[in-house]
Amino acid sequence: MARKKKPLPILENITIEDIAAEGKSLARVNDMVVFVPFAVPGDVVDLQVRKKKHHYCEAEVIRFIKKSEQRTEPKCQHFGVCGGCKWQNLPYEEQLKAKQKQVHDQLTRIGKVELPEFRPIMGSVKTFEYRNKLEFGCCNKRWLTREEVAEGTVYDNMNGIGFHITGAFDKILPIEKCWLMDDLHNRIRNTIRDYAFSTGMTFFDLRQQHGLLRDIMIRNSNTGEWMVLVQFHYDEEGDHERALGLMQHIADSFPEITSLLYVDNQKCNDTFGDLDLTVFKGNDHIFETMESLRFKVGPKSFYQTNTDQAYHLYSVAREFAQLTGNEMVYDLYTGTGTIANFVARDARQVVGIEYVPEAIEDAKVNSDINGIGNTKFYAGDMKDILTDEFIAQHGQPDVIITDPPRAGMHADVVSTILRANPKRIVYVSCNPATQARDLQLMDAQYRVEAVQPVDMFPHTPHVENVVLLVKR
Repeated sequence: MARKKKPLPILENITIEDIAAEGKSLARVNDMVVFVPFAVPGDVVDLQVRKKKHHYCEAEVIRFIKKSEQRTEPKCQHFGVCGGCKWQNLPYEEQLKAKQKQVHDQLTRIGKVELPEFRPIMGSVKTFEYRNKLEFGCCNKRWLTREEVAEGTVYDNMNGIGFHITGAFDKILPIEKCWLMDDLHNRIRNTIRDYAFSTGMTFFDLRQQHGLLRDIMIRNSNTGEWMVLVQFHYDEEGDHERALGLMQHIADSFPEITSLLYVDNQKCNDTFGDLDLTVFKGNDHIFETMESLRFKVGPKSFYQTNTDQAYHLYSVAREFAQLTGNEMVYDLYTGTGTIANFVARDARQVVGIEYVPEAIEDAKVNSDINGIGNTKFYAGDMKDILTDEFIAQHGQPDVIITDPPRAGMHADVVSTILRANPKRIVYVSCNPATQARDLQLMDAQYRVEAVQPVDMFPHTPHVENVVLLVKR
């Protein structure tokens, strides 16, 4: 017979003390650290422990005894259920302080390298409607909130379009209004939902892998263009015609959309990088502008999702590079060549490397569009492309700019960079923890000369950081 689990305790009259990782807050009860979501420092609360380990536990607020004076009213109706904007209840100034501290703590604790005084974090130009891209899942299992479960709410239609719930991959929280992007995206998403409901279109079942309507990606740009990509999953005869009916309805309802695409995705996941997309209306791309440059952005392209703040981020990278016009620059993880083209006019030559072939083709087009003739781009896995032989063929870099994914740089890539022996390395990171690890690997040959945190994602715990490394 299985042993009965002891009920997890309720902690009463607990004061939230600080901000912790992953958007949670922190309290201490005796020797136990307690991590709490959706609370802010100064809140006095009763907590229900949900998970208990030896030295820490995770809990959630079941009653507010006193709300903190730091607290601000969340703008979004989905706050507290949707996990996307965990800090909407924290004033933006306090968010920036927490992010500055996060970068300092991680570079100090993990990197253990000598550091200069950090520059103050650059706050985002916009704190709402700042994103240029969002993706929404379409699912036949909508998530019911605790209030809906307690009230015994019954829905005739369990289909929903929205965000996946953390810890419940096959369920979707239906979104009525999201504040992360221009409001047109809400009207597009809700119009697709209403059409699908009215026509009886099936929604995707992640476990059973069937259902027609699967995923929606919406992008916009500072040129006023909009892109919509709808993923379908054809199950039966007539699904293609049903899909085309929806696409025509979108086209008729939103003349603002300049790039309307769709794809039949039969894979077990929603990625479409290896699939052929069909243009229903308009172009297969949109354009972003930065200073006097134009950048082509396709549905498979990576482009920083906060357009205004991307300019500030890249301006810091360009400043740190200290280019005079004579340098050979390597831009690692170049994406669509945004940084490479952004700094090219100040360099002798720029070599960009990126994993996604379509992004590299866009990078080449972006150079052509802007009349830039001193860039070269190569596609492939960074650790396989960036070798001693590659450097011998293309020239030793004076400056390396690197902007890796959250996992940071592969150890082989770090080793090759060190052998390349550039004068300066500009390290742009979306994850200061892995950046700190990589800085430690380079510390024997390079010292950290400048650190500039940049907030790209208000109301979330995520923060970008740019570090200048100079050869010792």
